[in-house]
Amino acid sequence: MEGLSSALAVLTAMITPAVLISACGTMILSTSARLGRVVDRVRSLSDKLEELAHAEGNVELLDDRRAVIFVQLDRLTSRARILQRSMTTFYVALGIFVSTSVAIGIVAVTSTRYSWIPVVVALLGAGFLFYGSILLIFEARLALSTIHMEMDFIWRFTKHFAPPELVEKHKARFVHFRKHD
Repeated sequence: MEGLSSALAVLTAMITPAVLISACGTMILSTSARLGRVVDRVRSLSDKLEELAHAEGNVELLDDRRAVIFVQLDRLTSRARILQRSMTTFYVALGIFVSTSVAIGIVAVTSTRYSWIPVVVALLGAGFLFYGSILLIFEARLALSTIHMEMDFIWRFTKHFAPPELVEKHKARFVHFRKHD
């Protein structure tokens, strides 16, 4: 009976990293979706920039729009790099958590003298998971700055076409929003 208890304890310990493996999988899926949205946005802005290259009209607004798109493309490039690095980090963490599970099994079969190895490997995986999460925070802040830049341009753009009383009425809301970011 003791052999069965010991085997069950080993199996339970081997399955424990599955929770962290699942967390890595969720982060990989989420990061992959974010990267896909960045790629779609880059394609959209590239098309828009090409259209603006041949557009005629208010030169000041067109130049302003081209500049905003150029800066956005630069920031989207940075976001894509951060997301790629984050996704790679999550994949490394996933591999480490799988190796933690394997290490638990090997240590249980061979010797309890090396029982510290799975703990160290699991902590290493947790470190990678944490680092990937920090990268996503930086990417989210970069995404927010891009949104604010787009909103600033839209505000400047609409002031040219909206009735002055409407612009004045909504100016306070816009200024209030920009102060709270």
